[in-house]
Amino acid sequence: MNKNSYIPQPIDTMDIELPEELIPLAEAIAKNVHEVWSKGRMSDGWKYGEERNDAKKLHPCLVPYEELTETEKEYDRNTSQETLKLIMKLGFRIVR
Repeated sequence: MNKNSYIPQPIDTMDIELPEELIPLAEAIAKNVHEVWSKGRMSDGWKYGEERNDAKKLHPCLVPYEELTETEKEYDRNTSQETLKLIMKLGFRIVR
């Protein structure tokens, strides 16, 4: 496949609404997504920096999840919520 012809085709989850009781789970997943990303970056030698600098391996998001801006948290929340919606769309149930 030619890289220039790739067209992402995510499964449509617009018809799935997360039940209110799954919102805390989505938030816990969002925090963990950030922790996994941060750990990976740090393992690769990245450090906190006020501004992103790929050459120096500095990134402003290498802080605890609670210290991220709401915009940055929304990125992780979207990932977690879409994952939960996909699980539901595929017919799985999430039970405690």
